Amino acid sequence: MNTSVANPVDTAHALGAQAKAASSAMARASAADKNRALRALAALLRENTEALQLDNAKDLERAVAAGLAAPLVDRLRLTPKVLETCAQGCEQLAAMPEIIGEISGLRQQPSGIRVGQMRVPIGVFGMIFESRPNVTIEAASLSIKSGNACILRGGSEAIDSNKALALLVGQALAQAGLPTDAVQLVQTTDRAVVGELIAMPQFVDVIIPRGGKSLIERISREAKVPVIKHLDGNCHTYVDDPCDIAMAVTVADNAKTQKYSPCNASEGLLVARGVAAQFLPQIGAIYAAKGVEMRCCPEAKALLAGLPDAKVQDATDQDWFEEYLAPIISIKVVDGLDAAIAHINHYSSHHTDAILTRDHMHAQRFLREVDSASVMVNTSTRFADGFEYGLGAEIGISTDKFHARGPVGIEGLTSLKYVVLGQGEVRG
Repeated sequence: MNTSVANPVDTAHALGAQAKAASSAMARASAADKNRALRALAALLRENTEALQLDNAKDLERAVAAGLAAPLVDRLRLTPKVLETCAQGCEQLAAMPEIIGEISGLRQQPSGIRVGQMRVPIGVFGMIFESRPNVTIEAASLSIKSGNACILRGGSEAIDSNKALALLVGQALAQAGLPTDAVQLVQTTDRAVVGELIAMPQFVDVIIPRGGKSLIERISREAKVPVIKHLDGNCHTYVDDPCDIAMAVTVADNAKTQKYSPCNASEGLLVARGVAAQFLPQIGAIYAAKGVEMRCCPEAKALLAGLPDAKVQDATDQDWFEEYLAPIISIKVVDGLDAAIAHINHYSSHHTDAILTRDHMHAQRFLREVDSASVMVNTSTRFADGFEYGLGAEIGISTDKFHARGPVGIEGLTSLKYVVLGQGEVRG
């Protein structure tokens, strides 16, 4: 489905000017009004679940007809569970403390002045995303809570779902007496509008791309405004020696197979040599039963090859870098902790990596030395998520080191400015 516009420049500039005007109103909006909008949005999502699924069905039908891969079709689905999670995210955000206008670190200086920092909205952010239409609600709700305005451009494959969701966001803003232009959806699938949107520093303060690697690389290359991004999610689970084998099997299974399409699913499994002979046949049997293809180093292959129905192949060097988003996992036996850390820091996309261990010192070293946005001990990488972290929702997961890292929630959409309080002091 392609809907082009006569003049992409005018379209983008109109959206930008409206967002800029709305951002001023959002910056001064009361916490009560913003929370009222979020609760109204939660209620509207629940009331309109059936209607939203009808709109979503149009997108799903087009996606299947176009031959879209199964994991990508899966990302498009607005199930009642997905919509309920969105509604809960809105309510969770509404229940969270207000951080806009908060002053921290206020210190008296020798001159008599007091200097601190105030948390303020970024202003206007543009978000360009593919597939998942629930991102429309996550982005909108976080934008409202953080007092920003946003311009959202979803993928053409989810245009009907996104339009229906954006309509509900507008109704929720209106119910709370907030400007409906605070959240705008680009109503066209014309790619030229994206090119304009990412090159308008006079209107847009930051761009957040969320989707495939090619999209994010394009946005990063062409944007004339700052970009918050992650290119891919090559996440690892490392099974240490010593570890609780039963727990490690459960967690390694969940990290890979609970859902194959998210960016926080484990794509690489590293196993310490001391536990490999005990651990690998157990996890291998589970992966084999679920149809997961295992791409292995020679040592891992030797321990897995005899399993019934196991899809075991030789790993290439490229496999260690790969984000599969599919029932495929790379498996490597390593000497121990040092080798695991070195492998992860070399091949990982610096998204999320986990250690499963009984050794406290090993856990502490892993936390300190693995250079990723989320580092975990004895749990599944699938928890790398703004909702699971208690952020209410997330705008995305950043593997950058500035200005936000990991799941980007309310704080990631704010900035700090210095505030100086005086009583007539002058500089000598």
